[in-house]
Amino acid sequence: MKAYRSAILRFATDRPPSQSAVYEEDGLLVVAPDAQGTQRVHAVGSFHELRPRFADVVLEDLSGRLIAPGFVDLHSHYPQTNVIGSPAEGLLPWLENYTFPEEKCFAELDYSTQAARFFIAEMLRNGITTTLTFATSHAISVNALFEQAQRSRIRLISGLCLMDRHAPAALLNQPSGAGRSDATEQSLLSTEALIQRWHGVGRLGYAITPRFAPTSSEAQLRGAGQLAKRYPDVWIQSHVAENQHEIAWARELFPTSRSYLATYADFGLLRQRAIYAHCIHLADEDRILLHETGAAAAVCPTSNLFLGSGFFDYVKADRAGFAYGLANDVGGGTSFSPFHTMLGAYYVGREGQSKSGLSLRPQHLWWQHTAGAARALGLAGVVGNLQVGCEADFVVLNLQATALLARKTALAKNLDELLFALIVLGDDRLVERTVIA
Repeated sequence: MKAYRSAILRFATDRPPSQSAVYEEDGLLVVAPDAQGTQRVHAVGSFHELRPRFADVVLEDLSGRLIAPGFVDLHSHYPQTNVIGSPAEGLLPWLENYTFPEEKCFAELDYSTQAARFFIAEMLRNGITTTLTFATSHAISVNALFEQAQRSRIRLISGLCLMDRHAPAALLNQPSGAGRSDATEQSLLSTEALIQRWHGVGRLGYAITPRFAPTSSEAQLRGAGQLAKRYPDVWIQSHVAENQHEIAWARELFPTSRSYLATYADFGLLRQRAIYAHCIHLADEDRILLHETGAAAAVCPTSNLFLGSGFFDYVKADRAGFAYGLANDVGGGTSFSPFHTMLGAYYVGREGQSKSGLSLRPQHLWWQHTAGAARALGLAGVVGNLQVGCEADFVVLNLQATALLARKTALAKNLDELLFALIVLGDDRLVERTVIA
């Protein structure tokens, strides 16, 4: 057992997201290992109320700091770290000119390993303790990422990128053996082998990963849906409705589907633990479909702003009732920092909703990147919060990390003002320590 004294932020599960924050100005967090050795939250609350019960527990005094749940990121691309900040006219030119050339390098083990090591270190340095991320179409890239994640003990979900058409030949799923066997079938066999090797090992999880519908044949999507049915506890991840050109392309390739999103449903790829990045240009019927199937949206504000893709509609999302959470979408996204992502989401709310704009409350923004994202993954009560029983993933935030932060947070008159100051002014310097369960 160990105890930490600090200001503490966590989230109630019986309140609306915008009012869910629970804040202890002088709090105590007590963690203890479970039977498997994973540290979990044993007790949390007021320091003065809890300390007598745990007087014999070793205490680390972090007064003046803020302990908050480790951030949960719903969508990124570990092979695209080097692509951050690359100029392009839009999504499809950006893929062709920067992303695809970079991803070709991940056919090599050494390249994949160093990239995975850097990516995970950068996530942890920014306070992200759970991440759902893409690898490439090379099994080497998947194995390298899982091996590095296992060493760091970050909770990581990933999978082989399924792509058997409409991409550079070097990035299409490759056949095995000397002869020309069926590359599509091989991609599905490789996916199943990777599921069996990595899913549920420690804190690792597997995601069946069609890149997006246009780069998968009907046979590949059908096979992915069959795997999703065979392994109901694995995740599914892909992209949908990010860009108008992409949507038109998907409609042309799948003319019998009601919509781009419905294409995934037609192949059995919409269900709980299915996360679809972007979900910007959706009809109301699609939002209802997300809710009915239990699938969730990864909201990627900095990449959507950077690539000029559009704005996620929070009002219509809440009206439909489907789950969502925030994601940095590296490398279309412009930063690993959850604070930059939350600020981007605030801009999206202000600029992309009704004529008057939507001012997302700081508590709601923070919830989207912690407890809300965990709920979207089907991991509510496991990560993304500091309620009793949760894995003890947390960040220690230094409110005086910069002179301006120290000046502004000292002026905060309530919790919303404090959290908003951190969102607007924070970056990696704010994260003093990232603690993994």
